[in-house]
Amino acid sequence: MNASKRALAAAVSTAVLLVGLVACGGSDSGDSASSSDNSAAGQSADDSQAAEGGAQAEGDEGGDAVETPLTGAAKQKAEAAALAAFPGTVVKSEKDAENPGTYAVEIKKADGSEVEVYLDPKTYKVLKTKDEAGDEG
Repeated sequence: MNASKRALAAAVSTAVLLVGLVACGGSDSGDSASSSDNSAAGQSADDSQAAEGGAQAEGDEGGDAVETPLTGAAKQKAEAAALAAFPGTVVKSEKDAENPGTYAVEIKKADGSEVEVYLDPKTYKVLKTKDEAGDEG
């Protein structure tokens, strides 16, 4: 009887460990399964995440900051305000992690250069800008 209690305790602790491992690493394995199940949708989502991650890795020395894409009315207002100041094409718009409490809209101008426009999320006024070369204004 003592041996069966030890075996049960070992089985329970092993199960708890496995659940913990799955919970910690679930996002990586889930992304792989999701990508293989949804080939077209998964690929485009993975491609956009890779592109954003690559651009972010270049701009962030630490690389730990995660920037949340803007959606809905905030996205529309931020992009309209940025385009009013710098006509061109919106590349991306997000809550900026480098400058917490601001929105960042990246715009590709007609001459091919890119500018990042930082906006106040309440007034949508331009707070500062950063061009591709890293000069701030």
